[in-house]
Amino acid sequence: MGALNYVCVLLLCTVLVHSKPTLRKDRVHREPDMSRPAPEDNTSFQYDHEAFLGKEEAKTFDQLTPEESKGRLGKIVERIDGDADGYITTGELKAWIKRVQKRYVYENVAKVWIDYDLNKDNTISWDEYKQATYGYYLANPEEFEDATDQFSFKKMLPRDERRFQKADLNGDMRADREEFTSFLHPEEFEHMKDTVVQETLEDIDKNGDGHVDEDEYIADMFAHEDGGPEPDWVKTEREQFSDFRDLNKDGKMDTDEIRQWIMPQDYDHAQAEARHLVYESDQDKDHMLTKEEILENWNMFVGSQATNYGEDLTRNHDEL
Repeated sequence: MGALNYVCVLLLCTVLVHSKPTLRKDRVHREPDMSRPAPEDNTSFQYDHEAFLGKEEAKTFDQLTPEESKGRLGKIVERIDGDADGYITTGELKAWIKRVQKRYVYENVAKVWIDYDLNKDNTISWDEYKQATYGYYLANPEEFEDATDQFSFKKMLPRDERRFQKADLNGDMRADREEFTSFLHPEEFEHMKDTVVQETLEDIDKNGDGHVDEDEYIADMFAHEDGGPEPDWVKTEREQFSDFRDLNKDGKMDTDEIRQWIMPQDYDHAQAEARHLVYESDQDKDHMLTKEEILENWNMFVGSQATNYGEDLTRNHDEL
């Protein structure tokens, strides 16, 4: 899954022809900073849930009672234990997390494909995508003349075209399944990494100088309100910027430093998350997990919000 703790898995707001569009504010997600301890409240487990289950399945588990969550988690554990020896290793967890992320990416593409392949030829041309996403805007540009937001349609249209062209490996301006997948999820494809860096810079660089300074870096994750004091975690992020983001110590991040921030070469998010889950749940400290240890710490892996609004949920759920 990539992202600063999966801060932002790409969000696709499908907009059909002749319907008024909802602006798509997608942001490529960034790799998590695992050097800082996660907060101990239950909301901090959301990243773990999405990494372990996938974003959509995590939402499903949020609707289950604790008993249902534990029951389904037990079945998942049996699937993760590839050699059926009763122990879940870091390697097995890592393989599972990678599988979940790959499944999410391709399921997401399958879900929206029909909305863009308008002529049903099993490819999506740039014209089809443009019409489906920006048709209303192109037909009614006067309604958007006063838009100044950085994610305005006027700015997003050429940005999407640039990304589409980068994903279109054979240059025919038609995307097959794999090309369209790289268009929607560029962070997952090596040939799209420059696009990821460029779009991240454009999103955060408010003064347009081609760099990200410390204030822009902070503003991307924290909005000051009425000049109040910054919380401790923001102060820590300022230290992170100075110590680890601004590598050449010139007070700002260039494209190479942004690349190292969002896609560090020596960082494997699946490996880091697997180690994190093992560390937090390994009661006997043998560096492996039993089914019992996982179920004992079930809310870190899957969680449930059912108790927040009652136990009378009657919806049936298919097994994962």
